[in-house]
Parts: sequence; structure tokens; C-alpha cells
Amino acid sequence: MLDGLTDYKDSLAFMEARAVDIAEGRASECVLLVEHPPLYTAGTSAKAADLLEARFPVFETGRGGQYTYHGPGQRVAYVMLDLKARKQDVRAFVSALEAWIIGTLGEFNIRGFTDPERVGVWVNRPDKGAGYEDKIAAIGIRLRKWVSFHGIALNVEPNLSHFNAIVPCGIREQRYGVTSLFDLGLPVTMEDADVALKKAFVRVFGE
Repeated sequence: MLDGLTDYKDSLAFMEARAVDIAEGRASECVLLVEHPPLYTAGTSAKAADLLEARFPVFETGRGGQYTYHGPGQRVAYVMLDLKARKQDVRAFVSALEAWIIGTLGEFNIRGFTDPERVGVWVNRPDKGAGYEDKIAAIGIRLRKWVSFHGIALNVEPNLSHFNAIVPCGIREQRYGVTSLFDLGLPVTMEDADVALKKAFVRVFGE
């Protein structure tokens, strides 16, 4: 875990180097917990029309997915795991990441769920209307020599208005929005979120 706001390029350089070292047997697996200053990242499927306003710096990245936002109050977990030593199955790995987030939310009595048509983890928002759902966590990964990098982003207490400058993950339907633990009425600290993330990680991935 890195304290304070971590420059995105620094995180990317760390991930790139660590993934190589893991693949070549020089380093152990690693999960890096960070917060970034406000920025947008474009995944390999990003469409230019989904960047509505370049309000903050925009980074092209090799992870899967489309546009997403990172910023203060959001816990980003970069996951560098050796799938050769686990299971060489991309779909199973993404499912495990989803289970990790859902387990983390469960620590706060929140029911998170996934949808095969939409990436990430979602929660129901009946307070907004029938059929409304909000994304509370994003997932975007890349594999190189079966070592993962990039990872997940859990909205603890980010400024949700910062998502308004993009079409998050390319989803334009009004009934699909973005939320956070704080927005759901839970004044969770980043330290609380980290404890929950670590407990759920062990249940899904092991020590």
C-alpha cells in the first residue's frame, strides 16, 4: 500500500517491472493498493465519443475495457498474480476478481452483483426507480506471460461528479449510474475498505 496520491505513470512502471520479475521467477506476487489524483484511463476498447470532456489527464492503457475514472476516495488495487501457478483461465480469473469485490461489499452488508452484459460490480438502486442499478467497482486487467496486472477500482468516497465527463465503460442508459460506499450511506474510511479487501482477498485467492 502506498500512502497519499500516487502518480499513475509511477504505478504503471511498477506494475510493468513487477510483472516481468514475477514471470521470470525473480519476485513474488503482489497486490498494490493506491489512490490516484483525478485522471481518466482508456482501455483497449475505448471509443473517442465516450470521452465527453478531458477534464483531467487522460492515459491510454493496455488493460481491457473502455473509459474509467480514478481519483481521491477510490481504492485502486493493482493485482499482479501468476496464473501459471494458479489457473490459466482468464474468465475464471475475472470471476475471482468479481467475487473478491462482492465479498468486500458483503463485509458492509451490501449486496453486489455482476451482469454478463456489463463489466464490473453493481448494486441495485430502488431509491432511484425500478430497474436502476449503479456500478460501485470497475475491473480492467491485462495478462503478459500469464501474469496479471492492472486490476480493480472500488468507489469508497470519490467525487462522483468526476464521472460525468466520460461514459463509464461505454454504458449510456440512464438507469445505469455510478455510486460509492459513501453515496450508499456508509461513511467507510479507506482503512476500513482495506481491511475488508484483505479479508475477502484471502477467502478468494488464499494467503
